[in-house]
Amino acid sequence: MDLKLLDAIASHEEREAVAGFAGGGRDQLLPALHAVNDRVGWISQGALNLICETLHVPPADAYGVATFYSLFALEERPERVVHVCTDLACRISGADTVCDVLTEHVGVAGKARGGVTWQRSPCLGVCERAPAALTFQAGDPATTELIAPVTGASAVLAAGRAPAAGEGAPPVLHQRDGLRLLRRVGVVDPASLDDYRATGGYAALRNALRMGQAAVIREVTDSGLLGRGGAAFPTGRKWAATAAQPAGPHYLVCNADESEPGTFKDRVLLEGDPFALVEAMTIAAFAIGARQGYVYLRGEYPRALRLLRNALAAARDRGFLGEDVMGHAGFSFDIEIRRGAGAYICGEETAIFNSIEGFRGEPRTKPPFPVEQGLFGKPTVVNNVETLVNVPLILTEGAAAYRAIGTEASAGPKLFCLSGNVERPGVYEVPFGTSLRELLALAGGVPEGRSLRAILLGGAAGGFVRPDELDLPLTFEDARAAKTTLGSGVVLVLDDLVDLGGFLLRIAEFFRDESCGQCVPCRIGTVRQEEAIRRVLAAKSDERPLLREVGGVMRDSSICGLGQTAWNAIESAIDRLGALK
Repeated sequence: MDLKLLDAIASHEEREAVAGFAGGGRDQLLPALHAVNDRVGWISQGALNLICETLHVPPADAYGVATFYSLFALEERPERVVHVCTDLACRISGADTVCDVLTEHVGVAGKARGGVTWQRSPCLGVCERAPAALTFQAGDPATTELIAPVTGASAVLAAGRAPAAGEGAPPVLHQRDGLRLLRRVGVVDPASLDDYRATGGYAALRNALRMGQAAVIREVTDSGLLGRGGAAFPTGRKWAATAAQPAGPHYLVCNADESEPGTFKDRVLLEGDPFALVEAMTIAAFAIGARQGYVYLRGEYPRALRLLRNALAAARDRGFLGEDVMGHAGFSFDIEIRRGAGAYICGEETAIFNSIEGFRGEPRTKPPFPVEQGLFGKPTVVNNVETLVNVPLILTEGAAAYRAIGTEASAGPKLFCLSGNVERPGVYEVPFGTSLRELLALAGGVPEGRSLRAILLGGAAGGFVRPDELDLPLTFEDARAAKTTLGSGVVLVLDDLVDLGGFLLRIAEFFRDESCGQCVPCRIGTVRQEEAIRRVLAAKSDERPLLREVGGVMRDSSICGLGQTAWNAIESAIDRLGALK
């Protein structure tokens, strides 16, 4: 390929960072950009030239990819960056005050001062300890420090010193009775394969290898397991469709890029029970005939990254990954971690493919569907973390026992992420069919002396529920009947002191920022939606007819779920809560 490069030379540090990618192809573009950004703190034109030469990627393409992700910088900045979450849970927990203090003592967001800069960040995935901040320090190695909850004083302190390489507190559960998916979290050492096996680990994979591929798919199908990422597609059907494809190779992708504001259940699973995901992915790969799997992990999860890397290394060392897994001749499988770099849209299943392949993380039109043409154009299964960790449970307890949990149409246990104005925020595991009132009671309800205003179900792409709707059974079918959604399991509680207008504005800002810009309805519609809400808050004008028109166009004609759901929460706030009058 004849590459037309600009006149810029990579530094010694940049060359060292890229050296390990010699001989790689375009699919190594995202890891190479991470390597330079981690080492130097930003990606210079010289570094971009070097990456293009090494991977044989056209410079315009590499520039387009590098500028797509919010964690990368293409202009020089200090090695230390403090990311302050200003998304939904953090916003109502004091993030604006943290930002005001940083502005006063460190400077304006995005401006370098004294070897540090800070910036507002979308959700960092630690909503149960909101507000949160993440400090990043470039170097060899790069270090990160999660501070949650963060105050203005602790944020200023973090800006003034190198990160302490802290990952924040390990996940804490407020319930222990009846746990299945979370039974090991906080109980076993997540870094120990022996502890995992002592608590039943790898019994499910042994059962799967004995049963055979077709029987595994049939068991998962009979269990009624539906996808837990929001779409609720039958997992067994997805596996069966992929396994039946004659083209090869087949791929397995675990979507661990949970970027929906208010969602943190997958992080808790990854930090508390990483071997469960490795085992579950190995079972899925056996069932669909895949030899290679990828975990697409959001870039803001340092503890999950460390523990998952350890789990993969330990599994390989003990024969649970690699050639002839568990001595089963002919079944070979391995897993590679791909770190995201700050793009909500990469949670969409086809955007993940583009990101892994070294393209901008933009969704693809469907059909063809991933089970036919997915990653690298081959049949692919995409499941999120929570969906996959249900699989070992099914293969140890049996499909009938699993189906006895929950309801006929929504089988099994479900994880919900409670945050906001609630006494005990955290991840809770309950059977499908548990009422919203019962779930809220588990978390202690709203703080004493305050009253419930509303609950946002499903995150920024979800919908609101009023206090008089708390008896809603938490199932996919009941949520649909009530014209709301469970989405990714977000239950964000708002009390009577929350500024609802400002909260809705933040949702609109989020979708404006996270739209990939590929399709006109979403690219323009999210901007117009935000502008209309700003006008309402500034002048109390009636923008509801315009909002409905814009929202309808986005829902009906956007390429992917981002644009199709960008209007959901705002519509439900207007219709159910009487907002934006």
